[in-house]
Amino acid sequence: MALAPPAAPRLTLRLLLRNGTWTPMSDFVLEEVKLADTRAERDLQDSLAEIFSIIVTLDELEKAFLKDAIPEADYTEICERSLKQYKSILADETVAKAFGGLEEFKAEWDLEVPRATERIRVGMPSTTVNASSSAAPAPAAAGNTSGALILEATQEFITFLDAVKLGLLSKDQLHPLLSDVIQSVNKVTDRDFDSRGKIVQWLITLNQMKATDELSEQQARELEMDIQQAYQGFKSTLT
Repeated sequence: MALAPPAAPRLTLRLLLRNGTWTPMSDFVLEEVKLADTRAERDLQDSLAEIFSIIVTLDELEKAFLKDAIPEADYTEICERSLKQYKSILADETVAKAFGGLEEFKAEWDLEVPRATERIRVGMPSTTVNASSSAAPAPAAAGNTSGALILEATQEFITFLDAVKLGLLSKDQLHPLLSDVIQSVNKVTDRDFDSRGKIVQWLITLNQMKATDELSEQQARELEMDIQQAYQGFKSTLT
């Protein structure tokens, strides 16, 4: 039996856990839960309950994917949608303040969700971090790969590098652009290449920042150099 999510307005009992298992019915402790008095409080409770649901869903999704119980395309779609919903809900300052942080939220509700925790930390589906089997096979020659896909990936690299050069250094400016880079690269090849891993590491770094946080000048220089190297590595796979 799964742990109940944060109290909805009509919830008046809280079930207690002991050593990770449910206590017998005779041992349930009744605890009065204050009902929401205002629309704002109800909305906040609903948002926290939705976050709870997303976290649990992500953990189950990761388990299913590891067991090959779900197609890659379905996994990717559900994971991306869940991560976007998670970030969107927490973009509200009131919700973010009540949420506190993932570790605090997990502790409060006795959530054991290691796979969801890692996925939220990374901020991308596993199929994006690691080129999936549905990606285009590594080409023996450039002509074996769609020219349109190669052009798209090249444009995404250039767009991102131009953004860095123009001083667009906040998370909400860079993260979507770098996500486009890795997604377009994965459409072209499933081969690893020089500095591909740095694209993923920078995506993780950006994902852990607040939306308005900006990279320092030193970080920006390192980012530009790493993505330039990744761009050259990507081009080497096409020859």
